[in-house]
Amino acid sequence: MTRLNLVLLLAVMASAMYLVRTQYESRNLTVQLDRETRLARRLDVEFDRLQVERRGQATPLRVEKLAKEQLQMRTTTPAITQYVSASTGALIPLPAAPAASAAAAPQRPGARR
Repeated sequence: MTRLNLVLLLAVMASAMYLVRTQYESRNLTVQLDRETRLARRLDVEFDRLQVERRGQATPLRVEKLAKEQLQMRTTTPAITQYVSASTGALIPLPAAPAASAAAAPQRPGARR
């Protein structure tokens, strides 16, 4: 009987030690999960902030402003546009005066001048 009690006592002690160990690991894993969840939330907020910033950087007005200031680009006008023929690669001459050709163009019936 004493041997059986000793074996049962050892079994209870072993299972108690195993229970303490698994609870400790469970707490550690829970803490690690909470830490990673907070990090994921923080990264989501950072990602959203960067997306908003990227959208703000790519507005057409800002792009045009940077193109004019930093790249010294200018908007196209008929006076500075050169047309090239696709087949020969030669420049196509521009009309002499676009205002004169508009004045000579036929008007629609009922249109005012």
